[in-house]
Amino acid sequence: MTATQERTAALREQLVAWRRHLHMNPEVGFQEHETSAYIEAELKKMEGLTVTRPTTTSVLAVLKGGQPGRTLLLRADIDALPITEENTFEFASRNVGVMHACGHDGHTAILLGVAKLLSENPAEVPGEVRMIFQHAEEIGPGGAEELVMATGLMDGVDLVTGLHLNSQLPAGMVAVKPGPFMAAPDTLELTIRGRGGHGAHPEEAIDPIAVGAQVVTNLQHVVSRGVAALEPLVVSITSFHSGTTHNVIPDRAEILGTVRSFDPDLRQRAPKLIERIIKGVCEAHGATYELKYEFGYRALINTDWVAEQLKEIALETVGPDHFRDAKPTMGGEDFSAYLEKAPGAYFNVGSGSDEEDSRWPHHHPRFTLDEASLETGVKMLHAAALRLTLPE
Repeated sequence: MTATQERTAALREQLVAWRRHLHMNPEVGFQEHETSAYIEAELKKMEGLTVTRPTTTSVLAVLKGGQPGRTLLLRADIDALPITEENTFEFASRNVGVMHACGHDGHTAILLGVAKLLSENPAEVPGEVRMIFQHAEEIGPGGAEELVMATGLMDGVDLVTGLHLNSQLPAGMVAVKPGPFMAAPDTLELTIRGRGGHGAHPEEAIDPIAVGAQVVTNLQHVVSRGVAALEPLVVSITSFHSGTTHNVIPDRAEILGTVRSFDPDLRQRAPKLIERIIKGVCEAHGATYELKYEFGYRALINTDWVAEQLKEIALETVGPDHFRDAKPTMGGEDFSAYLEKAPGAYFNVGSGSDEEDSRWPHHHPRFTLDEASLETGVKMLHAAALRLTLPE
């Protein structure tokens, strides 16, 4: 075991303690006041760090290394989701209706661990390392966009990297992918307006439920018939609300959905394809509509040469048996905002357990993670802080 591995192993109990405290006290995006105060207090216990607040609920720690080199940004997101936790752990959420259901508590614990290791031996660190504990990843337009646009966080940054725990990969596994990695997540809000009436006399009404049902069904043709088979696009309707009782045809239906894509041109075409179908169905049945379509985060495109360096780091840090080439996902991430300003790459660390009833998907009220993954995350980001370099 190397000295770094020994130092990381010695952090194991502290990593778990940090993660469990954060898990018990989750806060949603832009409201992470106690979370950011806790992170700031923990960072100020470490020597050699300059700790500031670039926004009200984000925290930045900067370490000046003892070796010449580049400026590297490491990122962890700190916000939770508006979900009621169904786990019965002793450290389950104490805030009703709020839960760390995506692993951000683990991300934060990992970056705290990296900060501690770097602060204990700054002489080995090349250049400058900035560690951003970012607010509001789960809420568009995203905390990353605010940090990039409204602060000087990215001024002088040469490289950026970060990780996401993945419950669908075994704990200890690292997955990296050059190029397109995560999709652009856009949203639609649709109101269909009909004419209300008595449920016994539908001929006197314009039923927005019937119209909306056809809209939902026909929107699937955007993917299956409006886009080339090899172009990745997802159109998912995730909410449909209409009516209040059994014998009244309502006058409106409200529909929500998400649209995911990688290709910028397809992303621009998608709302036109979607509205064409909505308009046609509504006009055919005498209904009207209002459509609000919003572009969210950009697609996350890893810089090839940074991803290749991370792959080499992973092969040496966790070994070839614990590495795999990542697959692209239609999930979205506001980490893409940093990649608009500097080369970098985002990667996955497995957090799944072999224990029965443990591999719930992200954003599920039973989501959890194998805490052994925290140590793997620290090893990877610490090695990245020491070894990621600019091309010659």
